[in-house]
Amino acid sequence: MDQIQHKYVEANGLNHHVAEVGTGQSVVVFLHGFPEIWYSWRHQMIAVANAGYRAIAPDWRGYGLSDPPPEPEEASFGDLISDLLGILDALSIPKVFIVGKDFGARPAYYFALLYPERVLGVATLGIPFVPPGPVTYNKYLPEGFYISRWKEPGRAEADFGRLDAKTVVRNVYILFSKTEIPIAKEDQEIMDMVESSTPLPPWFTEEDLEAYGVLYQKSGFRTALKVPYRSFEEKFNLPDTKVEAPSLLIMGEKDYCFKFPGMEDYIRSGQVKFFVPNLEITYVPEGTHFVQEQFPDKVNELLLTFLREHR
Repeated sequence: MDQIQHKYVEANGLNHHVAEVGTGQSVVVFLHGFPEIWYSWRHQMIAVANAGYRAIAPDWRGYGLSDPPPEPEEASFGDLISDLLGILDALSIPKVFIVGKDFGARPAYYFALLYPERVLGVATLGIPFVPPGPVTYNKYLPEGFYISRWKEPGRAEADFGRLDAKTVVRNVYILFSKTEIPIAKEDQEIMDMVESSTPLPPWFTEEDLEAYGVLYQKSGFRTALKVPYRSFEEKFNLPDTKVEAPSLLIMGEKDYCFKFPGMEDYIRSGQVKFFVPNLEITYVPEGTHFVQEQFPDKVNELLLTFLREHR
């Protein structure tokens, strides 16, 4: 961890925190999800740097050590894509491999659609390419579905506000490590689904939790609730919805995202390849939604193989 350097890069009027390691000519940019931060890529960054690549991992605007937008409630996925472009330009990086986790998959793939000349390949973990359009999961899931709850203005703020940031991250890590979609009872809030005595996943230490807690204590959750949870209906002016870049999808076999209505069939049947024809799909046995932290050696091996094949 000591070899990872930290800097601030100005883009779109905000200072973005960027973690960086390695000096190779080929660059890999890592895009985090929720409730993650640059730190969630610690294992992968060091592995690709040791293999001769340059690894960079920004905190999204309003996350971690990056500046919050002036109006967090106005933040959008479009802002994240614009920020990524601005960061790469500021660092004079012409082409990259993009690795996105969770909601980071959306800006990863949409960036590849908007700026194909800047992308050598795309790898995502936990979430495949999903074309823009109405999100309908809530129609098939109970009212207590966590995304439905977090989309409701004020509800998550009140739920999270009862706890410190570290405890919120702890609870979400525990919930998202399970095989079932977090769905609260009618008289229950999402944070109440986790008992205080519930242990952390064995691959996630108290030291790891402390690192996340400090960062989210600084940033809070205002931007995080807007992007992704209150921005899924965002409209995009994409030139195409077919990603031609070489792509890799890594899914943990026990990732709760498989339980989203239609998701498992969309992935396993290969329907996703209609949009991403050059896609390789790999499944990690016993892997959960945090597969890159749970099985870092396996994920590193898969990523390095992909990078070498398309360097």
